[in-house]
Amino acid sequence: MSQNKQPKIPDDLKKKFEQLKIKLEKFKKSLLKEFSDYILGIALLPPKQDDKTSINVLVLVDDSDTKKISKFELRDKLSKAVEKIAAEIDKNLKPEPLLLAELRENCFDGKNEILQLIAMSAPIYDPKEMLAAIKIAEIHKTMVLKKFDKYIMSYVAAGSLFRGDKKANDIDVFVIVDDTDVKRMSRYELKDKLRAIIITQGYEAKEITGVNKDFHIQVYILTDFLDGVKDAHPVFFTFLRDGIPLYDRGVFMPWKLLLQMGRVKPSPEAIDMQMDIAEKLLDRIKGKMLSIVVEDIYYSVLNPAQAVLMLYGVNPPTPLETIDLMQEIFVKKEKILEEKYVKFLEKVREMYKGVEHGKIKEVSGAEIDDLVKQVREYLDSVKKLFASLEKKAETESLDDVYNACIAVTRDLFTALDINENGEVENVLKKIVDKGLVPKRYLLTLQKIVKARNVKVTKAENEKLRREARLYIKSILEFVQSKRGFERERSKLKFRYGDKEGELFVIHDKVFIIKDTKDKEIFKGKLSGNGEISNLNKSSVTELEEEFKNIKQEDIFLKDKTLSSLKQIIGENVEILIG
Repeated sequence: MSQNKQPKIPDDLKKKFEQLKIKLEKFKKSLLKEFSDYILGIALLPPKQDDKTSINVLVLVDDSDTKKISKFELRDKLSKAVEKIAAEIDKNLKPEPLLLAELRENCFDGKNEILQLIAMSAPIYDPKEMLAAIKIAEIHKTMVLKKFDKYIMSYVAAGSLFRGDKKANDIDVFVIVDDTDVKRMSRYELKDKLRAIIITQGYEAKEITGVNKDFHIQVYILTDFLDGVKDAHPVFFTFLRDGIPLYDRGVFMPWKLLLQMGRVKPSPEAIDMQMDIAEKLLDRIKGKMLSIVVEDIYYSVLNPAQAVLMLYGVNPPTPLETIDLMQEIFVKKEKILEEKYVKFLEKVREMYKGVEHGKIKEVSGAEIDDLVKQVREYLDSVKKLFASLEKKAETESLDDVYNACIAVTRDLFTALDINENGEVENVLKKIVDKGLVPKRYLLTLQKIVKARNVKVTKAENEKLRREARLYIKSILEFVQSKRGFERERSKLKFRYGDKEGELFVIHDKVFIIKDTKDKEIFKGKLSGNGEISNLNKSSVTELEEEFKNIKQEDIFLKDKTLSSLKQIIGENVEILIG
C-alpha cells in the first residue's frame, strides 16, 4: 500500500499514544532503577475484554539466581513495590509480575494463555530478547498447528535462551512429528516434507516479529525421538532435561518427568555405542586428514607438470599421460629435467591412489614433512623448466598461443558435454551466458583472437602470453576437477576374498580392474538390461581415453550386472558402498 493511501490516525488518538508511551517509559526507568538485577522483560499486554480502561503491563522477573529469599517471597516483595511505582505514575497502570519459574510451570502444566498474551504484547524492555523468543516461538507454533495439527505431538522450546543462560544467543525449538500412522509415504518422506514447510513457516514468523536472533528449528519424527531416548542419545537427554513444552500431546512431559525421577537411564549397550562412535569418528578424522593432505600434495606436483607440458605445446594430458610425457619429452628428448623428479611425481601418484583405494591408512607427521621438502625441491626444478620454456616461447608466434588456447577450450567443451557448432569463441560465449564458466575466460580468448589480426608491441605480446598461460591453467584445473568428479560417479568398488576390484561404467562400455594391486584391466560391453558381455583385455591408456569423453552418470546397479560380475569374479563378490 502506498503512503498516501494509508489510513490517517486521528489527532486525539495520536495524543493518547504519546501519553501512554511517556507513562510506560517512566514506569520502565523507575522499575529498572530499583530492580534492574531482577527484571528480565517488560511488555504492554492487550486490554482485557471486561476492563478497557486498565493499562496491563507484564513484568517478567528473573528468579533463577535467588539465594537469600525464596522465589515467592521475591515475587510478593517485588509485586508490592511495582504496584506502588505504577500507582504513582497512573492509577490505571496495572503491572502483572511473573516469575520465570512460574512461566515454565505454566508450560509444564499445559497452561498456554500467558504465552498467547506475550505473542500479542508490545515489548518495552527486553535486553536478552526472552520476550521476543517467546513471541516468535508462539507465533510459529500457532502457524504449525494450524497447518499440521494432526501430526504435531510436541512443540518444545530449548537451548541457552530458554535455559536462562547469562550469555544466550539463539532461539531453538524442537518439533516432534507423529509418524506412527503414515501410509501414503515413508516416515522419512513425511519428516522431510513437513520439515521443509515448518522451517519456511519459521522464516515467516521471524519476518512478522522482526526478531534479530537466529531462529533454529529441529524436526524429529516420533519413532526417532523414542529411539533416541531409549538409546540414551545425549541430544535427546539434553532436550528432555532443558526443554520447555509450548505444546504437548502427552509425549514430551511424561518422559521429562521420568528423567527427573531417575527412571530414564542409559543402558550398557548405549554407553558402549557412544564409546564406539567416538572411536569411529576419530578414525574418520584421521582418514579425512590423510585424504586432504595427500590429495593436496598430489595436485601440487601434478598441476605444474601439466602446465609445463601445455606450455611445450601438448594438449591437456590426463594424470597418467603426464608422467609418461614428462619422461619422454623433458628427460629423454629435451634432456632438461632430471629423471628423479618424474620418479617423485610417480611416487606421489601411487601414494594418492593408495589412499584412495584404502591401501594406505596412515602417514606419519615425519613422512609428511619429508614429502613437503621433496615437493619444494620438485617445484623449484619445474619452475626452472617453466622459465626455460617461457624464454623459448618468446620467439614463437601468437598463432601458437592461439592454437593452444583453442585446443584447451575444445577440451572444456568436451568436459561440459557440449557439441561444438560454430566458432569456438561463439560457443564459449553461450557457455558463459549460461553461467557454466566465469566471464573472464571469454574476455581472455577474445583478446587472443583479436591480437592475431593486429600488430602488437613486445610488451603487449608478453602480456597476452601471460594471460594465455593463466587461461590454459584455469581451464585445465576446471576440466580436471570435473573429470575427477564424473570419474568417481562412474566407479563401483567390489571385494572378493582378500582382494578388491573396481568397475567403471562409461556409457555402454564397462572396464573392470579385477585386482587393484595388479592393475590388470578388462573392457566389455554393457547391454540395456545391465548384462556385461564381450570382455577382453584392455589398458590404462584406453580407460583414460574414455574418461576424456565421460558424461555425468551415476551407476544404477541392475540384477543382470551383478549376475555378470559374479560370473566373471566369482559368487562371493561383495559390492562396497561408501
